[in-house]
Amino acid sequence: MSLKIRRVVTGHNEHGKAIVEVDEIVQNVISNRPGASSSVIWSSQGFPVNNDGFTDPTKASFKTTVDNGTVFRVVQFEPGVTPRNHRTDSIDYAVVITGEIDMTLDDDVMVTLKAGDVLVQRGTVHNWFNRTDKPCIVAFSLISSNPVQVNGKPLDAHG
Repeated sequence: MSLKIRRVVTGHNEHGKAIVEVDEIVQNVISNRPGASSSVIWSSQGFPVNNDGFTDPTKASFKTTVDNGTVFRVVQFEPGVTPRNHRTDSIDYAVVITGEIDMTLDDDVMVTLKAGDVLVQRGTVHNWFNRTDKPCIVAFSLISSNPVQVNGKPLDAHG
């Protein structure tokens, strides 16, 4: 099943009136591991965000996060998705759109998230498992953060 997300992006014309800059089914769908496909819907660099002009940032390639910036990504996890244990230097806001997904942490704690559930991921090591027979779609907003420190030592991003 292919990820099909409609992306609508607004902006302004030369007279300062609100307009639709983009209205499309995303074309930048990638898969970095078996059973997971994703699309970066938008990203920004710097704070506060600059909304002047129009340049589509999704035409570039992306790491998981953007230093001193944001990434809004939608991911589809197929049943049996290949795991990817990872930590990011970001605070992540996630909303399960459809389906069900299990998140595991370092201590083997597992939390099952279902459509409509939200998650705030604060730089912890985590993994995603789809143990159902249906795809799960999750929207993630990743906002750059400093590396987590415990007892004065940074916990490195990885994965």
